[in-house]
Amino acid sequence: MIEKGRDERLAEAVALRGAGEREQARQSLVALSAEFPADAEVAYQTAWAHDVLGLEAEAVPFYELALAGDGLDGLDGLSDEDRRGAFLGYGSTLRGLGRYPEAVEVFRRGIAEFPEDNALRTFSAMALYNVGEHHEAMRTLLEVLAATSSDAGVQGYRAAIEHYAKDLDAVE
Repeated sequence: MIEKGRDERLAEAVALRGAGEREQARQSLVALSAEFPADAEVAYQTAWAHDVLGLEAEAVPFYELALAGDGLDGLDGLSDEDRRGAFLGYGSTLRGLGRYPEAVEVFRRGIAEFPEDNALRTFSAMALYNVGEHHEAMRTLLEVLAATSSDAGVQGYRAAIEHYAKDLDAVE
């Protein structure tokens, strides 16, 4: 019997998660992670498998490994798409665990790499709110709203929204 390779096993585990077989996917990915401990993609998929089961605390070390893998120090890096997803998942997980300052830092790192990613910016605003940075949170949300909304009313006031996003306390 021919043993399945890493890529095939990873694809099968991801397909299991997609098919709703989340616990089986998690178990497969944990085993794969043990076999490939320096594989950022496996770590990312393993973190995600924990998250979808509500096992956020268990996801944290896998997210950390996934984001450490940048091709340096013998770790394989993630694709840009997966790296964005890892920043979003990790930051959201930390926020969900009440680790707000750490979440803010993860989101800041993600936004530094992917400044146009509005999902990262939106989730970052939530974490900023949690650490009391209300002005920054509101500024971020207003910028995302102005840039992405297709609502005619919002677009009609886009310039004003963008202006006030810079300083909500401005008096004209």
